[in-house]
Amino acid sequence: METKQLGKTDVFVSAIGLGGMPMSVYDRPPESQSIPVIHRALDLGITFIDTADSYCKDESDKHHNERLIHKALASYPGDVSQVIVATKGGLMRPHQNWTRNGNPEHLRQTIRASFAALGGEKPIDLWQYHSPDPQYTIAQSLAPVKAAVEEGLIRFVGVSNFSVAQIKQAQDVVDIISVQNQYSPWERQPETDGVLEYCEQEGLTFLPWSPFGGRRRYQDLQDIPAIAQLAKDKGVSVYCIVLAWLRAKSPSILPIPGASKVSSIEDTVQAIGVKLSEAEVQKISVVR
Repeated sequence: METKQLGKTDVFVSAIGLGGMPMSVYDRPPESQSIPVIHRALDLGITFIDTADSYCKDESDKHHNERLIHKALASYPGDVSQVIVATKGGLMRPHQNWTRNGNPEHLRQTIRASFAALGGEKPIDLWQYHSPDPQYTIAQSLAPVKAAVEEGLIRFVGVSNFSVAQIKQAQDVVDIISVQNQYSPWERQPETDGVLEYCEQEGLTFLPWSPFGGRRRYQDLQDIPAIAQLAKDKGVSVYCIVLAWLRAKSPSILPIPGASKVSSIEDTVQAIGVKLSEAEVQKISVVR
């Protein structure tokens, strides 16, 4: 498996990760199906897994995905010492909705709950502030995060759904190694709002969430002629083409596509071997 440096740290992880959300929200699969997905990802060399405290059905189910990932890692027969689990905090799931909560006390508590859900034996590898809450300054929300780093509960810190100005505010409080914003063939904001360029300048890892357009649009990839043709020409799925396109867009990008089936993660890994020329990247870049 090809590896990529995580921010400016001395840690290297797989060049494609695994997103855990599909295994814990909405009509999630049974645990007996999800754990083999995580195990297969590990078999294939994936060493970066993305989760969140809010990857669950609702507030009564909080931290479900973190617990699931910990159980899968604990039951894996191979070496998991190099696996990085990146979690997030700052979103709530009342009645399956998504709402922000940057209250410093809430973040302090959820960091500890995530630490416990992930095993409670070592620092959280990467904790990300899920989305800035306008009711609190970024400095206020990140104060307990900085304290958790100093306390040894968190190893590295990242942010999600942040603008360049907000990333800079976060960097004034605590070291930031990653940014997780939406980026797909339909959602191109990181190309124009300066975030992707800033990540390159600062040596930050960019984690594109919802790379296939989410539950509503991922099937539409088959209907984009440029993507469908490239998939046919290269003998891979349209999903592999999108992942290859993302990787070609910037050296900072580490895709984290979600999966809830073994076949999906096996397909994902094939994207590592797909190389797109500048002309091929441009064909997709003009698709909207």
